[in-house]
Amino acid sequence: MLILIAPENDIPNEIEILHQFFQEGLQYYHLRKPTKNYQAHCDYLNQIDEQYHNRIVVHHFHELINEFNLKGIHFTEQKRIDHIDNPGQYFKGLSMFGKTISSSFHKPEDLANCEFEFDYHFLSPVFSSISKEGYEGKSFDVNHIDKRIIALGGITTQNIPKALNLGYNGVAVLGSVWKSNSPITAFKKIRNHYTQTITHI
Repeated sequence: MLILIAPENDIPNEIEILHQFFQEGLQYYHLRKPTKNYQAHCDYLNQIDEQYHNRIVVHHFHELINEFNLKGIHFTEQKRIDHIDNPGQYFKGLSMFGKTISSSFHKPEDLANCEFEFDYHFLSPVFSSISKEGYEGKSFDVNHIDKRIIALGGITTQNIPKALNLGYNGVAVLGSVWKSNSPITAFKKIRNHYTQTITHI
């Protein structure tokens, strides 16, 4: 799995660039815009061609799943702690049939001990973050955890093989794409490198 996470703050031509990512085959786009309100999320989604909505996972305002044909919803660590202990109640008003549910973790033991069955799990920081200064990588080895785990934090073309050797089922990228001078070129390099790496494992 190759996942792209949205830049926290909007960048110039973001929607245009995003369309190019989708045209290049991006299947998982995590829409994480913590400063945007519900209406701003709707406005953002309305700018994206509807044919790509089913590749988008929202981190905030999970009720957007009822309004748009999205791929799924994602729980931040705090939101998971607050709501997943009584999941039946939380999902009651959400149209979740056929949708993905994922969550963020920062400790392998929390992930291993989580009883709720997520479709996939982010674990971070695996390597030192590109988008967050001072966010040091922990090189967590997850070969012993029988769950679908995605490496997040400092992912580059150079360390994708290491991430997969550490037991991850995919990688999530943010800074290495959006902080690049050419996000499209950066994404294509990572995509090609990821594809080559998994075919050689």
